[in-house]
Amino acid sequence: MRCMNPFPGPPPASRILVIRLGAVGDVVRTLPAVSALRAGYPGARIAWLVEPASAGIVQGQPWVDEVIVFPRGEIRARAKRGDVWGVVRLLGGVVRELRARRFELVVDFHSILKSGVLSYLTRAPLRVTYARPFAREFAHRFANSHARLEPAKLSRFDRNLGLVRYLGVAAPPAEAPLALAPERVANAQAELRKLLGSDAAPVAMHPGTSDATSYKRYRVEHYAWVARELAARGTPVIVTCGPARDDRAFADAIVDAAAGAARIAPATPSLADLAALFSHCRLYIGSDTGPMHVASLVGTPVIQLMGPTDPVENEPYRATPSKTLRVQIACNPCRRGCAAATCMGVISPQSVLEAAQGLLAKPPAEVIDCAAPNAG
Repeated sequence: MRCMNPFPGPPPASRILVIRLGAVGDVVRTLPAVSALRAGYPGARIAWLVEPASAGIVQGQPWVDEVIVFPRGEIRARAKRGDVWGVVRLLGGVVRELRARRFELVVDFHSILKSGVLSYLTRAPLRVTYARPFAREFAHRFANSHARLEPAKLSRFDRNLGLVRYLGVAAPPAEAPLALAPERVANAQAELRKLLGSDAAPVAMHPGTSDATSYKRYRVEHYAWVARELAARGTPVIVTCGPARDDRAFADAIVDAAAGAARIAPATPSLADLAALFSHCRLYIGSDTGPMHVASLVGTPVIQLMGPTDPVENEPYRATPSKTLRVQIACNPCRRGCAAATCMGVISPQSVLEAAQGLLAKPPAEVIDCAAPNAG
């Protein structure tokens, strides 16, 4: 990644707003960049505007002084009911809250129409986002300073860090960009010990995805086969699940098919609890989802099972050992996915097992283009 037009040094600012609303994975992939931003502005007060689903992973991070929650769900619910004045009141409340803080610098990592408008409405004198093509939906029109990055396709981690580099901040991301509360870590360890009956570090499988991206899911029988093979080699396997409607049923199906080789993981009420659980695992196996990026940021080696999503934009965090398994077929990557999910089905369980065995031995990160699978 190269920034073509950086500031000569960080512009002065004592009150900074970070905007990254969106999905868990996108918010998580902004954390390293914000940790570098904090290093460049050690005395500034940094607030983060985020939506409710991802607020829990931002709260408590040492790089952020304040979390401001954008009430997306409430706004959408009122809009569906036709409550126009209710929507206006909610939006007006958010705008008043932002203006009351008198931000001097806004860093819009999201760079879509919604985030651009919110950035503009802060009235901050310096509002930074990307130039096109990374700015979408005319978001650049609402900023007054634009980072030009190369090449035109970047990982989300690199793109986010590029916006910090544009501000003239040379500091690297923190060594541990997703900080964990010690009490959560201790509780996760105790729960795993209770489940497994030992201090053995398990392999975590996280098979679920959001409700809208079920086409990213790997097959039940393939997960189960890998679990049985790992268990036969003395490695315990746990299966975690998220809040999507059918995640628990999907996880239960894998545990049932594994025939005793896998167990449902302890409950994780929040993303922070899930991160703490992953920190005690030897390896993470799952699709291209937010929890995969959470695991990589807490230092757990990951196997990314990738089908419809772009392998460059969605690569795992490079500081953590990882392997990405994908098969190039005629139609991937794609934007919408499909019910057939052929690109996920052709990743062989044998290749997953081989990648797991390799990562358990801690080899360097790499991307593997898999051959078509044998029956597993």
